[in-house]
Amino acid sequence: MEKHSINVDEYIEKSPDFAKPILHYLREIIHEACPDAEEAIKWKFPTFMYKGKILCSITAFKQYCSMGFWLHQEMKTLQEIETTAEKSSMFSLGKITRLEDLPSPTQLKRAIKEAMELTDMGVKMKKAPPSKIEMEVPDYFQSALNARPKTLEIFKKASPSFRKEYISWITEAKTEATRNKRMEQALEWIAEGKGRNWKYERK
Repeated sequence: MEKHSINVDEYIEKSPDFAKPILHYLREIIHEACPDAEEAIKWKFPTFMYKGKILCSITAFKQYCSMGFWLHQEMKTLQEIETTAEKSSMFSLGKITRLEDLPSPTQLKRAIKEAMELTDMGVKMKKAPPSKIEMEVPDYFQSALNARPKTLEIFKKASPSFRKEYISWITEAKTEATRNKRMEQALEWIAEGKGRNWKYERK
């Protein structure tokens, strides 16, 4: 990786005209605050690496651009910066359409320094906990299950992912005929204790 990558040069050159000065400015600020930063393109965005770890990235879309920190959720400095970004968003600075939308150079550098410190401390991005929200069983499928007590018992005792796969498969049917056919097949497999994708599971 290089301190200044030609791929990042090309990315900025191909960006919309309004975004170019913003991206150039952010790039400059990042290198000022973190002289060791190295550039790369990851997920199609210019990304700045620090000690082999992702520090932050900049990006441009048709109507706005932004800057995102890898450890966004752990950073206290970002709470002091007013942005349109949601807490879980990868775009820490929200939607930027002009240089005036950006935080002050001091605020930006403080945020970059904090991201560096967190990286030095070995802090890692927290993974979102798996969703515990159960998918609702549609009435028509519930009625079919109720008519088969043994099948219903197997379905109720199965894992949430087991139930979710069947509910998704049935509710995504485009026509009523397809839905009924899938439901009939689902009831047969569930009665046998088979998951929706049992044919592809390792034996």
